[in-house]
Amino acid sequence: MNCELVIDVEAAEVTIALLEDKRLVEVHKESMLSNDFAVGDIYLGRVKKLMPGLNAAFVDVGYEKDAFLHYLDLGPHFLSLQNFTRQALGDRRHTPIIGKKILATELSKDGTISDVLKTGQEILVQIAKEPISTKGPRLTSEISIAGRFLVLIPFSDKVNVSQKIKAKEERLRLKQLIQSLKPNHFGVIIRTVAENKGAAELDNELKVLLGRWNDAVRKTQQSKGITRVNEEIGRTIGIIRDIFNSSFDSIVVNNQSYYDEIRSYIGLIDASSSEKVKLYKGNLPVFDEYNITKQIKSSFGKIVPFKNGAYLIIEQTEAMHVIDVNSGNRNKSANGQEENALNVNMAAAEEIARQFRLRDMGGIISIDFIDMVESEHKRALYDHMRAMMVNDRAKHNVLPLSKFCVMQITRQRVRPVTFVDVEETCPTCYGKGRIKPSILFTDQLESKIAIMVNKLGIKKFTLHVHPYVAAYIKQGFFSEEMRWKMKYGFGCKVIPSQKLGFLQYKFYGPNREEIDLKEEMETKGI
Repeated sequence: MNCELVIDVEAAEVTIALLEDKRLVEVHKESMLSNDFAVGDIYLGRVKKLMPGLNAAFVDVGYEKDAFLHYLDLGPHFLSLQNFTRQALGDRRHTPIIGKKILATELSKDGTISDVLKTGQEILVQIAKEPISTKGPRLTSEISIAGRFLVLIPFSDKVNVSQKIKAKEERLRLKQLIQSLKPNHFGVIIRTVAENKGAAELDNELKVLLGRWNDAVRKTQQSKGITRVNEEIGRTIGIIRDIFNSSFDSIVVNNQSYYDEIRSYIGLIDASSSEKVKLYKGNLPVFDEYNITKQIKSSFGKIVPFKNGAYLIIEQTEAMHVIDVNSGNRNKSANGQEENALNVNMAAAEEIARQFRLRDMGGIISIDFIDMVESEHKRALYDHMRAMMVNDRAKHNVLPLSKFCVMQITRQRVRPVTFVDVEETCPTCYGKGRIKPSILFTDQLESKIAIMVNKLGIKKFTLHVHPYVAAYIKQGFFSEEMRWKMKYGFGCKVIPSQKLGFLQYKFYGPNREEIDLKEEMETKGI
């Protein structure tokens, strides 16, 4: 399977697209502006309210809504963590060491929240689920720091090996190796990608993870109230850390600083693969070049078409997702309705598994497949659905079809569902239904170019417009684009962009920064 990661870096956000055999299977967005509460971040929080009826507490970690911490999420080593936190905050000059004076008995699973927490208490917590809809973050006190090969767990002494590593000899080798490398009172989970890795690589990462833990402790001691003491690495590097392997064909990014950062990171984890990181310098937007924009616009939204006219209807509620499978105007099989239903359902299962990863759908998902009578066909569909979800990294559970051909699936939800609005609001009428004469659109563009060149003094720029408009501007030997170049200089370049609406346009400078004409004019007093 050919795998590619394409990264589009813009001023406000970074969009990461994963392609498998040129087909879009995952989209991730990372905001460059907001202070997100990401899974893996560690906070020094303060208990705001105890809820004995829920056996849980609400904790203030700086989010607009208090975060939720259940008693069972405190973890068996919570008392040790609290002793450590208390000592760190009590003596801010000396970093505490995890030893006999710190370690306490394991927390009972049958206890109550009021036995171990009190209002106003400061505790170390980690984000387990990002804020979703009206809910605040979900927390855990089972602190863990993830790397590419290993996951470090303070206050534990256990070494566990990923179940996906099947060879007994390799499992034993890795376990004995980490036992000999790790310090006392630190547990380690050995991840799947650590298989066949040498002692030097694993020891180097273990030192990095221990360094991150020590940094978190120092920030805790330096804190003056609620603060983030350890930040999970950025979404881009995090995705590369979790999914990159030697089978990747390329990682393409359109930003120099991100290119340098990613190349440096790949060089650390797999020096032979650093050449797979490529800097995109083309004129077209990078997502247009790799046909990602079109796939995004056809794959998101309420109605999702797939093979031969069949389509899915996807509805989202607060508690669950509902998917309805429709055959549409698909030609019926010569073998009858049952065979036709099986063929549509099998194709739908493939697209649904892709949609799970694409939208990062989580929680309870109910799928209404086309009715089938034969039990062997239902079994075949169930097996096919499970096979299609083998590559899904999120924890999931697929239940067999019910009597009415409805399948229920639960899928791990740790962050909000990825949402992409594929409908375009007319940039001229803003939904009112009446616009200026479209034939005058090029005149409007020319007036903007005149302001750019003659008043603002910007001689080199690109004008991004809808592909249909770009085709019109570029048509003929003496095109509108050529006339503009002759009149305003050859620094003007017209680029088609699939992201833009029909009468929408954007100007970009030589370094791909967007030019806001109104802001530029106000800055220069025009």
